[in-house]
Amino acid sequence: MSEMQDKNYSAEESYGEDAIQVLEGLEAVRKRPGMYIGDTSDGTGLHHLVFEVVDNSIDEALAGYADHINVTINRDESITVVDNGRGIPTDVKMSDKHEPKRSAAEIALTELHAGGKFNQNSYKVSGGLHGVGVSCVNALSSWLKLTVRREGVEHYLNFKKGVLQDRLVEKVQTPNGPVEVSPMHVSGATDRRGTEVQFLPDAEIFGTVDFHYEVLSSRLRELSFLNNGVKIHLADLRKGKDEVFQFAGGVSGFVDFINRDKTKIHDNCFYTNKTVTVNPEENINVEVAMQWTDGYTENFLAYTNNIPQKDGGTHVNGLRSAMTAVIKRYIEESEFAKKEKIDLTGEDIREGLTCVLSLKMPEPKFSSQTKDKLVSSEARPAVEQVVRTALESYLQENPKDARIICEKIMDAARAREAARKARETTRRKGLLGSAGLPGKLADCSERDRSLCEVFLVEGDSAGGSAKQGRDRSFQAILPLRGKVLNVEKARIEKLISSEQIATLIAALGTSIGDEFDLDKLRYDRVIIMTDADVDGAHIRTLLLTLFYRQMPKLIEGGHVYIAQPPLYKVEYGQKTRYIKDDKELYTFLVDQGITGTNLYVSKEAFENKQGISGDKLKEYFLAYSDAQNIISKFSRFVDASVLTAIAAGATIDLSSDKAAADSIEKLVSKITDPAISLGYAVEENIPTIIVKRTHFGNIIESRITPAFIETPDYLTLTAASVTFKNLLHEGACLVRTTNNKETIQPISNFSEAISFILKIGKAGVKKMQRYKGLGEMKAEELEETTMDPTKRSLLKVRIEDAIAADQVFTKLMGDEVEPRRRFIEDNALLAGNIDT
Repeated sequence: MSEMQDKNYSAEESYGEDAIQVLEGLEAVRKRPGMYIGDTSDGTGLHHLVFEVVDNSIDEALAGYADHINVTINRDESITVVDNGRGIPTDVKMSDKHEPKRSAAEIALTELHAGGKFNQNSYKVSGGLHGVGVSCVNALSSWLKLTVRREGVEHYLNFKKGVLQDRLVEKVQTPNGPVEVSPMHVSGATDRRGTEVQFLPDAEIFGTVDFHYEVLSSRLRELSFLNNGVKIHLADLRKGKDEVFQFAGGVSGFVDFINRDKTKIHDNCFYTNKTVTVNPEENINVEVAMQWTDGYTENFLAYTNNIPQKDGGTHVNGLRSAMTAVIKRYIEESEFAKKEKIDLTGEDIREGLTCVLSLKMPEPKFSSQTKDKLVSSEARPAVEQVVRTALESYLQENPKDARIICEKIMDAARAREAARKARETTRRKGLLGSAGLPGKLADCSERDRSLCEVFLVEGDSAGGSAKQGRDRSFQAILPLRGKVLNVEKARIEKLISSEQIATLIAALGTSIGDEFDLDKLRYDRVIIMTDADVDGAHIRTLLLTLFYRQMPKLIEGGHVYIAQPPLYKVEYGQKTRYIKDDKELYTFLVDQGITGTNLYVSKEAFENKQGISGDKLKEYFLAYSDAQNIISKFSRFVDASVLTAIAAGATIDLSSDKAAADSIEKLVSKITDPAISLGYAVEENIPTIIVKRTHFGNIIESRITPAFIETPDYLTLTAASVTFKNLLHEGACLVRTTNNKETIQPISNFSEAISFILKIGKAGVKKMQRYKGLGEMKAEELEETTMDPTKRSLLKVRIEDAIAADQVFTKLMGDEVEPRRRFIEDNALLAGNIDT
């Protein structure tokens, strides 16, 4: 992690120990963590801990004292957050009623609702209204270390489950006599500035501590867009991934990022950034960016002090009201109204719109602790005023863009009217109403929705097997014939007229789009069960597109699942086994092959009957396979010859220039390919080994950085080098004993050993069937492997990064060919199980 130097600043108001205000204790946090940070079982609360710490650093940036934040996921799943702000106040707070009197930093970490955020002179605008912040993180962590670099001195405190460790106690003289105080520990002098928090969430609270990179990167990307000039670096030492988020243009850049793979229908993005004075003591900053695409869904993101409001609120109401009024008046006063009289609605105006609204205001009010909806009444008129004025100017100054936007809106209004008529026709047929269920649906008898599930299966053939294999009491089956309509390219009236989608809507009971009602869902689990081939994957993608675009709350509510039918059926001896994937198949064949087999690593070992067998032999084969899989996986990013050299014993150290030079020598000694050359450079303060391969006159470059060296995969390769280095010697062999008869197979390397073992494993298999379709499976096989809740495995569909999900659906299912081509090229080498 790069060092952060001081950022010059001046402050009218001091941020010292007196700025920390205490409202109450935090005894209840560990008993009821869900009240403070959300669900502790599904990952939301776990990631919220990181955001609470990052929000403190962002507040420093909003106040103008920080511009650089580092977030690191460490290999032990602990998190480190470092900023270059002023640093939490370190002095003892003499007004503290605690004995001994504590430092302001300790109070901030051990008292709920303690912090400068309750003092407007310290933070004019802050995202952490409830102030649980780092104190809540501290309470819910196995351990936490706070390091503060302030005024040339580095201080630190250590905690375990919220309790301070190794407390210092000193006596100081005051005008009222001697007083016991508890200052922070001092590490020494420093030329750096800021706060560093490292913590490990408590597994007793969260069950499993497993941070998802995508969840963190999505939020940090948002924060970078919402806070111009702030550089946020995210590093995942578990996987060697890292990203730097630093975007210009504010929310205008955010809209451009969201729309990067969409077809924008006009060139000039609407953007305004104005501050409104509500009263002499309060200013509200309104920042809005809008751009229309050729899509049919609205993408609206609203934030208050960097906190997202998925349920909108007064600021969103103000924007929509102003936008609808201005655009309706513009159309009425233009030639559009003369050609055609159409009653426009807000939904017409927002079709295909991408909009980001960011509000910065003191002391915002929300409807609940989750802050999903803003209720501050002063927000609406402020947003209305800014948007009305700016949008009127935009339409007048950009007549070409205005015309394109208005034509899109008029087209949406016509489509809405057509959709209304289509709905009425469809309802008369009983497909969208509750009058009856579709004939293709094999329903269940249970009426308690929480117990019911429906399988969406591909075709009548698979539907027949599923109907026979199901438990009729709680499992329903809906066969889908052919390809489902691609809703990414279709308006609502076309969706409703599609027989397949109308059938699906009727079966689920929820309707779609604006009329979607989750309370009417007839099944708690909607399970997509398609074939394991390309067609099945396509149908699964089409269904997920439908759910994501027209029924997003179905996914958000955790109701969508993907069935995991086995890929193989293996018959061996008198037994039958169903195997999930290729990795499990490899392990199975190794198990079969090592039965009755001994590895002798040398001639002497063979003569002395000192063989390796059983679990120890299996460990060798699985370790070798893991190393080979890592080489295959990373060869897209690091040249395979280098990875092979690491597995052969070449270690890498980039801690200094000399260490890097020694590492390059070790790699060169293991690489025999003359097309490879190695070099060293420091790129953006990161020591890097540059690998160059000459291929048909072209130079292909790849890089090795400290981030890669700290991954578990690198450690696996180096462990493999230790395991297999000098393992096999002259005369090494495998000996297979069956029916008191020995088969001796000489080997010179482990690759030959694996080939022999797999050959033996396959020889013991009577029959191996690779399923390509559910229709190939008998009803009892489908029931046993895929439908029985006590034996099956399901994947739950959830959205970790909504913006990334939106872009993936746009790339894969939209009209634009170029983004799809790039996506396929970038990910082709990472694909597996491809049917050819």
